[in-house]
Amino acid sequence: MRSRRLAALLASLFLLLPAACTGGGDGPSAAPSTDVPGDIVIASGRDVTGRNGIRERLIEAWNDKYEKAGYRARLVELPGSADEQRSQLLGALQSGSAAYDVVNLDVTWVPEFAAARLVRPLPEKLVDEDVIESVASTARWDGDVYAVPFNSDVGLLYYRRDHLRQAGVHRTDLDGGMDWQQLEELINTLNDHKPAGYEKGWTTQLAAYEGRTVNAVEAFASTAEDFALTDGEGHYDATVEELAKGIDELRRRTGQPYVLPDAVHSDEASSLSDFAAGRTTFLRHWPYAYRTLHQSFTGDRLGVTALPGRAVLGGQNLAVTAGSRRADMATKLIEYLTGEESERCLLDAGFAATRSSAYTQDGVRCTVGAATPSASPTGESPDTVPRDPAGRPAYARGTLLPALRQAVPRPRTPLYGAFTQTFTAQLGALFTEHPPGDAELAEELDEALRRALPD
Repeated sequence: MRSRRLAALLASLFLLLPAACTGGGDGPSAAPSTDVPGDIVIASGRDVTGRNGIRERLIEAWNDKYEKAGYRARLVELPGSADEQRSQLLGALQSGSAAYDVVNLDVTWVPEFAAARLVRPLPEKLVDEDVIESVASTARWDGDVYAVPFNSDVGLLYYRRDHLRQAGVHRTDLDGGMDWQQLEELINTLNDHKPAGYEKGWTTQLAAYEGRTVNAVEAFASTAEDFALTDGEGHYDATVEELAKGIDELRRRTGQPYVLPDAVHSDEASSLSDFAAGRTTFLRHWPYAYRTLHQSFTGDRLGVTALPGRAVLGGQNLAVTAGSRRADMATKLIEYLTGEESERCLLDAGFAATRSSAYTQDGVRCTVGAATPSASPTGESPDTVPRDPAGRPAYARGTLLPALRQAVPRPRTPLYGAFTQTFTAQLGALFTEHPPGDAELAEELDEALRRALPD
């Protein structure tokens, strides 16, 4: 296919991207066909389930099976933000400076690493029918499986039931979901009958990083059923008119009557803090916030439901590096870490599982120690998560699973780093003192994206 013929060119182009400035060289040489006993090194971002987190415990469980054969998996957590981790991985794999066997990739990075041949194709059987369809789509590029879904993610709407009661709202259970107009009506009621400490209706992540891209894609995708910014080969595929509609929707959602002004500078941590402090009644956030918030709130004060409109799919996928000397055992490790029981363990601990069986089959249980870790990233300890009779987080089957099934991907392109930098920077004009009109900004965004994603 065309993208295969461009692989060598893409690999060199990535070296010119600002986010990949730490890279260099032509990449590692081909791996030997026979595994060499030793450590299987997994590079990953921070485990949001805290110290002695579930990822570490799953790896130790695999080691119990294979250490006598001369193989031991070892987790290396990369510091910094997701963008910084991507740069570190690109640089390390392109130069061969780090002996990683497995890399935990954000779902948006898979086309980039696959097209540059930094990771190798994997057996199709690792992404079977049990993997949620929308999640499974993130594993492939150019017709091949290059990464296996490890944990997923999707935007959700958290809300303060106690605020709704204080404002005189009779319906404080929003489990059935709602559209943006209904959300705005609730916020108008809250603005007229403000609970103690309340400032604005909702908050989210609009700072100049991936959070802004996610929120914008959710707004853009909500304007049309089949809206997409790129085609199946990663080429830019939107019109100025489509962009203008998306900008109008984003402007409406983030208008002063509704959103906390600080959201323009907020990331996941600060928006979560503002919501917990009572400054807003609603919060757009990821599934891991469910456990964190239940450290402070009981079920009669806190709720979670589907995000109005379209929600963006997130998550991380495991891939075997092109330079691994233990590719066969690394593949076995990935198969274990993404299997039925492991996915149930991840769900119980606070991640969004990638397999339907984790949500629907009570017979699939986690036997790898306690499902909940000893402490969260911020130090809280007792597990206060509401759970269903089978031990899952109470919202998992009725709210999280449907949200994952209906989620939309961010643009799939080997040049995702260039896309998100451009998208985030251009949309920043919306949050200035004198923002441009929809048509003007759409023209500028269209021109910028054509430069960032050339054919």
